[in-house]
Amino acid sequence: MSMEVDKYIASGILELYVAGALTPEQNLEVQHYALQYPEIQKEIEAIELAILKLAASVSPKMAEDGFEQIRAELDDVIQFTPSESKRKAPWGNYLGWAASVVLAIGLFWLYTENRALKSEIEITSQEKLKLEETLVSTRDAIVRKEALLEQLRDQQVTVIALGGQAVSPSSFAKAYWNKEENKVIIDAQGLPEPPAGFTYQVWSLKLDPLTPTSIGLLDDFSIESDRLFVLENANDSEAFGITLEPEGGSASPTLEQLYTLGAVGR
Repeated sequence: MSMEVDKYIASGILELYVAGALTPEQNLEVQHYALQYPEIQKEIEAIELAILKLAASVSPKMAEDGFEQIRAELDDVIQFTPSESKRKAPWGNYLGWAASVVLAIGLFWLYTENRALKSEIEITSQEKLKLEETLVSTRDAIVRKEALLEQLRDQQVTVIALGGQAVSPSSFAKAYWNKEENKVIIDAQGLPEPPAGFTYQVWSLKLDPLTPTSIGLLDDFSIESDRLFVLENANDSEAFGITLEPEGGSASPTLEQLYTLGAVGR
């Protein structure tokens, strides 16, 4: 029932109730629900308090005899019938009622506009927060790329081209090996997206005899748009190869899934 109460509160009927714009039957319904559900009663009180605050802030100050002056002017201008009647029409009551209705409608409009403005401010704040997060993420990506470019341009870096193999002849990659820092940057832009449940694994190879050593996985392949991966490599590598392996990697390379291979110094 909590959700129904929330929907009832959000429907706007309580604002109309406070403004006096409902039918007697609808008033009884609201009063019945207010007695039954404390949340509704609290919302009514909150609306009334908001209207009182708005009224206090926007209502002009009138002299104590201001209303009597207005009524006297109306009596002088408006001719009442029948002329022989000494009884005057209760214009004060009518004017007070009309002013109450106009004030209630005006305050209701101000209240709803205030709520709408608060909602717009909240939405704008959320959009601003998302924009700030995007800017931070973009800045971090730029810093990362600049750092990678500095490493690629280092004079100590050896560049090894990795050509496509039988399983995927069109594939290619590059390994940027900095022996001094024991790091390899793999540029995997030329590799296809790995199928679900699989990942690429990079191997450092000794050629005689053929001895593969895993130096890492190219995880988050679809997330890294630049396809640049930094791996540790303290091995005396003679070649590098990349195979497609099940997620988590393998203890030894699956040669049938060797996508690229390249020898150092060739």
